[in-house]
Amino acid sequence: MPSDRHQEADYVRPVRRLLTVVMLILLGGIFLLWRVDSPRVERFRMAVIDAVVPNMDWAMAPVTRAARMIEDFRSYARIYEQNQELRRELQQMRAWREAALQLEQRNAQLLDLAQVRLDPQLTHVTGVVMADAGSPYRKSVLINVGARDGIVDGWAVMDGLGLAGRIAGVGQRSSRVILLTDSNSRVPVMLQPSGQRAILSGDNGPVPVLEFIESPEDVRPGDRVVSASDGGVFPPGLLVGELVLGSDRRLRVQLAADYGRLDFLRVLRSRPAERIEHSGALLRPVDEEGRPLDPLTGAPLGMAAPEAGAVGPSPQPRPQTNAVPEAGSEPGAGPGIGPVGTNGQGDG
Repeated sequence: MPSDRHQEADYVRPVRRLLTVVMLILLGGIFLLWRVDSPRVERFRMAVIDAVVPNMDWAMAPVTRAARMIEDFRSYARIYEQNQELRRELQQMRAWREAALQLEQRNAQLLDLAQVRLDPQLTHVTGVVMADAGSPYRKSVLINVGARDGIVDGWAVMDGLGLAGRIAGVGQRSSRVILLTDSNSRVPVMLQPSGQRAILSGDNGPVPVLEFIESPEDVRPGDRVVSASDGGVFPPGLLVGELVLGSDRRLRVQLAADYGRLDFLRVLRSRPAERIEHSGALLRPVDEEGRPLDPLTGAPLGMAAPEAGAVGPSPQPRPQTNAVPEAGSEPGAGPGIGPVGTNGQGDG
């Protein structure tokens, strides 16, 4: 057995070498044949290709199928990416749809408000900003309108975009405006949409501080800040700015007025609102004992009105006891006064 294996190995080795040499010669010949530039060789090459290639479809089928699978996988990947992009766009479109509905509702509210009767007394006069000659206020400017233009101390001043300050000193031809950023400025404001009331306090910085907020947890940065009518200082609803969170974690207001370009200022002519002091007939006042009082005079109902000096219309005059009696009246109607003609005083 070992001798048979040795003989077989001696037989296979020369055959393997021979086949290798023949294969190399054949490949070299094919290479040289393919590289030769001759019309006859070219015709031979084309004949070989026409004879061999159509019969190789069965060998190219797996390669073709693998290429199709790779292309299909790439197509599926592109479809998945497009699907994800469409989902993101759909989510954004839903957000825009909600925003459009809110804007539509807001537009309807504004259209309704456009029909509201505004105060015709709220007019304005525009003045040019001049250099401030100095004042106890650090943040103030001078404008070229004064008492001759009807300016009154305390009126609100705007720059066309938002509230800028208030009048704090009126001359004949000029007025001083204290800005909202001054440390002496205190303005009542209201935050929207929460409706919270607060005080805007200047600190000589570009972003004043918001103090004395009723419920700080109900406000958020970005809320709209407008003026409030508390104390009758400013007309309500004037744009002040936007609520922001400062670097010191305090709530501040980014003012709408552009203090860097205060060339013209608008002074609002506002009149004090009418005050109703009487409670009216539906809400009738009562005294400490629970008896109803007259809303006009303050006297208990069913009793005579107070004498002169009391609030309300003057009472009816009572007949005086020392008046001259009419003719025919009995003597002694008045003390020390007799009937006409009895004591000689009425005869002329």
